Amino acid sequence: MIFVTGCQGGSGSAKEQGTRDEIVYASTKDIRDINPHLYSGEMSAQNMVFESLVINTDEGVKPALAENWEISEDGLEYTFHLRKDVTFTDGEPFNAEAVKLNMDAVLDNKERHAWLDMVNEIKENVVVDEYTYKLVLKHPYYPALTELGLTRPFRFISPKSFIGGKTKDGVSSYAGTGPYILSEHKEGQYAVFTANQNYWGAKPKVNSIKWKVMPDPQTILLALQKGEVDLIFGADGDMIDIDSFKALEEQGEYETEISKPIASRAILLNSNKPITGDEKVREAFQYAIDKDSIADEILNGSESVADTLLSPTVPYSDVNLAVRKYDPDQANKLLDEAGWTIGKADYRYKDGKKLELSIYYNSDNAQEKTISEFIQNDLKNIGVDLKIIGEEKQAFLDRQKSGEFDLMYSLSWGTPYDPQSYLSSWRIPAHGDYQAQIGLDKKEWLDDTITAVMIESNEEKRKEMYTEILTYIHDEGVYIPLTYSRTKAVHVPELKGVTFNVSQYEIPFEKMYFEE
Repeated sequence: MIFVTGCQGGSGSAKEQGTRDEIVYASTKDIRDINPHLYSGEMSAQNMVFESLVINTDEGVKPALAENWEISEDGLEYTFHLRKDVTFTDGEPFNAEAVKLNMDAVLDNKERHAWLDMVNEIKENVVVDEYTYKLVLKHPYYPALTELGLTRPFRFISPKSFIGGKTKDGVSSYAGTGPYILSEHKEGQYAVFTANQNYWGAKPKVNSIKWKVMPDPQTILLALQKGEVDLIFGADGDMIDIDSFKALEEQGEYETEISKPIASRAILLNSNKPITGDEKVREAFQYAIDKDSIADEILNGSESVADTLLSPTVPYSDVNLAVRKYDPDQANKLLDEAGWTIGKADYRYKDGKKLELSIYYNSDNAQEKTISEFIQNDLKNIGVDLKIIGEEKQAFLDRQKSGEFDLMYSLSWGTPYDPQSYLSSWRIPAHGDYQAQIGLDKKEWLDDTITAVMIESNEEKRKEMYTEILTYIHDEGVYIPLTYSRTKAVHVPELKGVTFNVSQYEIPFEKMYFEE
């Protein structure tokens, strides 16, 4: 922490340098392609430019581009009455025809969006009149409104931006209806977003957002203290690690904000690998890791220990599940029962093979490295040799898709995705969850039950099905829940209105302003 405490008295904030109408935000990641119908762009950038029919809030689903809506008694038809005062930033009108074109474009790439069951349930997109759009579903789908409000893919881009009437292979421009316009982008260096002067809603209080790309979190901290950056904002340790966050909080020169718990931090245990494919080994690991010490010593008490994959506060997740507290003796007993006995150098062996595994983490995330070293020591105490391997983020994500891992970090998607959208993604081999679960005896049942619960109209039956799903996944020990994560922000004192959206992937820049 020398670099934090030793850099006080820098050259002042970006505001003091004459840019009070521009928020300078530092990110380890470039915005990339922000086509709202694809997944390569940064979601917080997509959220600034593109909007949806509805928006998810702490008070539930609220109107956005749709002023109001009706749902048919059978739950199959949603009729949306659109705002009449909205245009895309290229001058194209926002109307029911534009909504249909966008929704059809999403369906045209159904295979890519299959993780989200909403896409699979859409039967028809109908233009009722100029400002009335009807969504027709195949079955009643209880999370329909919530999923329409997600950051992607159900956001609207000007039909003029389509290429050949489609969006799945790219777009020609980023014309949305949102509070900001992407006015400049230099790949890997920065992006500038300018306030949309014709925005239909409350106008942003700051005219410009400069998104500076700084791959190293320590460089970001130094830039903050040199007055080159106004805001650091992130859901996990790849933006700012908790030690630095706490040091800045105690230092008192900057404002710090932390959200309520929003997502679940866990370790995936691959059921499709020889060693972690053994249920007793997976169960042993549940008892081997001292989660309380991780929460207190590494995360400085900023996150609460997770006894279950999803917090009981998440809808349908208040399930009575067995709590596995830190108990090395129980972990050793289970490994003995699994045939792994202590041998040379106090490591365990079975049939002449050493109990040796690897854990992979995103090398941009210093926090994950520190937690890995802690877990490495806990597992060594029960005779397990754990190798720690950091990989560049894209390689880390590719490994999740391929399933080539023993242990790997996992973060649930948080509100408003949990539980429905997060569990829905388990069925698609595009995430580590699917790969970690594929060796389970009842994987087919699990996927089928997740599919069925999304279209179950009876609330009590739906609760029962979620209980069955969460109980099975808990009992199988594919996840080691660690803590419930929180989004963190650090900013210069004169920057006000720094708050959190429901989604950890969005940054509400439009609410921020500099104090005069």
